[in-house]
Amino acid sequence: MGMSYLVFPGAHHTRFHHALGSMHLMHQAIEVLRYKKVEITEKEADGLLCAILLHDIGHGPFSHAMEHSLVDGISHEELSLRFMQHLNEEFEGELSCAIEIFKGTYPKKFLNQLVSSQLDMDRLDYLKRDSFYTGVAEGNINAERLITMLNVVDGSLVIEEKGIYSVEKFLMARRFMYWQVYLHKTGIVAEQLLIRVLRRARELSAAGIDLPGSEALKYFLVNRVSRETFNKDMLQRFSSLDDVDVLSALKAWQHHSDFVLSELSKMILNRELLKVKVKDKPIGDKKMARMREDLTEDLGLNAGEADYFIFSGTIENRAYNHEKENINILMGNSRTVDVARASDHLNLDALSKIVTKHYICYPKKGVS
Repeated sequence: MGMSYLVFPGAHHTRFHHALGSMHLMHQAIEVLRYKKVEITEKEADGLLCAILLHDIGHGPFSHAMEHSLVDGISHEELSLRFMQHLNEEFEGELSCAIEIFKGTYPKKFLNQLVSSQLDMDRLDYLKRDSFYTGVAEGNINAERLITMLNVVDGSLVIEEKGIYSVEKFLMARRFMYWQVYLHKTGIVAEQLLIRVLRRARELSAAGIDLPGSEALKYFLVNRVSRETFNKDMLQRFSSLDDVDVLSALKAWQHHSDFVLSELSKMILNRELLKVKVKDKPIGDKKMARMREDLTEDLGLNAGEADYFIFSGTIENRAYNHEKENINILMGNSRTVDVARASDHLNLDALSKIVTKHYICYPKKGVS
């Protein structure tokens, strides 16, 4: 959930909870499909359970907020795969099937769809879990009903026609959760501050300034780690990082002599965040430049330092991507139809369009 707990105090659940929950749902899905005479061997069932249990293991501290702040150009999915490959060596090939399913190279397509698709066990768990812990009732879905309606046709996962309304509810819930929780403007500015405080720490470390922090965190501050240079030693170091490393560093950095590092750290720790406005149109360059000039004059900052306190960006929401992979409904006449066409009372085509909004962050009354 990144920094969402600043907005929703109950949102302190972790990816460990999510991984266990996703595996529980996967176990239910396996039982449902086997009951409907879909062949899933013991080896494949073990592969599914391992794949979903480990699907997010590549996430670092504060989840998506810091996905590219410590390791350049490597997504959490790729890091998850590297962890799984390392574990596969340790367990002498026991995860080979799980890795094939995770990568989408296993011959049975529906197995990968259970792990990663637009209606997978991952999404079924996090929507219901995040809705519960944030208190946003609009995100609550009937995961059990959706799993009960699962079936396989021509090797692909489908939802039986009786479950179409549950699918519609799932897509609407996903849209609401993104606007109300995952893309909440306060959460966005908090995550952007966290990204920027790590960027500043790396700049200072590159200049030879020794910053306090755990051994693992300091390694990624001092060393530029990329896809090409990432090795097993770095994987081990990355695995020892968690939110505590970052929070303890922020507590120390708030007292540092560097103005930018200190102020950004204090903003996060004291919940005195930048002001944020969300608009339908992009923020003009002239307005941004004028605001930066005012800040540099008020605080004696240079242009690069002002960029840490005044910045803009975009957020996007797309509940259903029919171009990537459809959610197919198995109709009574045995035909499969995309849910956007099968729906009789919701315009799901509208949910497949990308909605883009623009935000600007800036100090409320000047930095303290």
